[in-house]
Amino acid sequence: MATPTIESPRSGRVAPGYSRTPGSRGNFEMTAWLFMRLSGAILLVLILVHLYVNLVAGDGITGIDFGFVAGKWADPVWQIWDLTLLWLSMLHGTNGIRVIINDYAEKNSTRMWLKGVLYTATVVILVLGTLVIFTFDPCPVIDGVAHVADYCPAP
Repeated sequence: MATPTIESPRSGRVAPGYSRTPGSRGNFEMTAWLFMRLSGAILLVLILVHLYVNLVAGDGITGIDFGFVAGKWADPVWQIWDLTLLWLSMLHGTNGIRVIINDYAEKNSTRMWLKGVLYTATVVILVLGTLVIFTFDPCPVIDGVAHVADYCPAP
């Protein structure tokens, strides 16, 4: 009985289904891999500070209400902080789900539809989240009547 030989990994011979041309998606996948590592590290810091400010430094979970968010988003630093947290977490999660779809969806049509739904949901959430952060007005005027809360400046 002959012993089968296994080609060296660097021999240049690969299965036909896995051959790559120089202009293939290798650069994109490497960039996506690097993005996952960098965004994960940045997200760790963003989330820990977010949790500390919202839960530990204040009154805990009972202190988080509309007024707390209004006061926090009155400062542009927290708007940018939460916007960065939103964008990085959504893009990080979308990239992770994209990899899962590529790994487990066998048919190209299934893969296309799943990615279409994923990218559509991502864009919708990013647009709506960004609009909420930058257009949030805790002291609205509705039909000419100021709905003033105790944290709003006097009209």
